[in-house]
Amino acid sequence: MNSTTAIKIMLWIVASVLLFHVSILVKIIPYEITWGGRLNNDTEMYVFETISILINGLLFLILLIKGKYVKECISIKAVTIILWVFTILFSLNTIGNIIAETLFEKLFALLTFVSVVLLWIILQKDKK
Repeated sequence: MNSTTAIKIMLWIVASVLLFHVSILVKIIPYEITWGGRLNNDTEMYVFETISILINGLLFLILLIKGKYVKECISIKAVTIILWVFTILFSLNTIGNIIAETLFEKLFALLTFVSVVLLWIILQKDKK
């Protein structure tokens, strides 16, 4: 798989994740099945979901820049560093999802693992 295809797939995944988090924020999806079952009230949910939406929005923007879909507003070197940070975060998140309390969230380990693989493919282009 080439980097362009990996970026396109990641953009669809991140867009889906953003939709998922917005659905939690507007209470279409109950927050009890997310965040490892650790959220205790609406206030915590609003904070966690807002942060998650902002972080995923950043990843979406970074992928758009990397794929040359939008003009570079930060250097490509910074984009690459940010993608490496996301690769590490998704690796840790995969472990966290595996040990989550809810089966629903355990299934997200597969999604985060696929994201790690796709980000790895995207970043390997830089080494060539």
